[in-house]
Amino acid sequence: MPDPSLRNCIVFITGASSGIGEATARAFAAHQPRLLLAARRQDKLEELKPQLLAAGALDVHTLELDIRDRAAVEKSLTTLPAEWRDIAVLVNNAGLSRGLDSLQDGNIDDWEEMIDTNVKGMLYVTRAVVPGMIARGRGHVISLGSTAGHVTYPKGAVYCASKAAERVLSEGLRQDVLGTPIRVTSVDPGMVQTEFSEVRFHGDKDRAAKVYSGLTPLTPADVADAIVWAATRPAHVNVAEVQLTSIDQANSLLFNRK
Repeated sequence: MPDPSLRNCIVFITGASSGIGEATARAFAAHQPRLLLAARRQDKLEELKPQLLAAGALDVHTLELDIRDRAAVEKSLTTLPAEWRDIAVLVNNAGLSRGLDSLQDGNIDDWEEMIDTNVKGMLYVTRAVVPGMIARGRGHVISLGSTAGHVTYPKGAVYCASKAAERVLSEGLRQDVLGTPIRVTSVDPGMVQTEFSEVRFHGDKDRAAKVYSGLTPLTPADVADAIVWAATRPAHVNVAEVQLTSIDQANSLLFNRK
């Protein structure tokens, strides 16, 4: 059954054109919100729009946005049509990994892209949205972390650090909004079969496929389910953190490959 608390409220999802972001938009649509979707590939969002409306969303508004661009984030959110400004749920989903190299051999451009997206981009969007939530007395910030933010793995130090930063920033925000009705959640999945590995390996599909070889990973819908679950708890309940993996993964280092 649709959760009445989400009906007609604005749910803002970054990185919504594919993977977990797309699955999250689909999962929220059943609760009849208005969906504000941002991604670099706006054409993908426009293709998704009629499907989300058919799934129950009352309206869909799309933004072409690279969250690494501070000025673009500020402009996009301050110039939203008036009817799209009262964001009730923010899902900081946009993020990526680049490369799998030892720190001493790492590609600094890869580091910059991960830090600018996973840390600074999350901060830009959160800073732009949360003051309005506080002023309206309602809001929920849900950010995508990773098991990598809890257990570091070899050749992934910078990505793991960026996801550890997301976890710590969520914890800090939860402390800073204490005394307001704003909720803050970190959803930290393990291995999920999306474009993630293909992006990490700069389009090398064969290498990306080997990441999931011999095991059953999570699906984007699994993670979306956890996000919507956190958002649909009673207003006095704050789900601080959710870690989820497939049955074939214990943490960032331990896998059961058949």
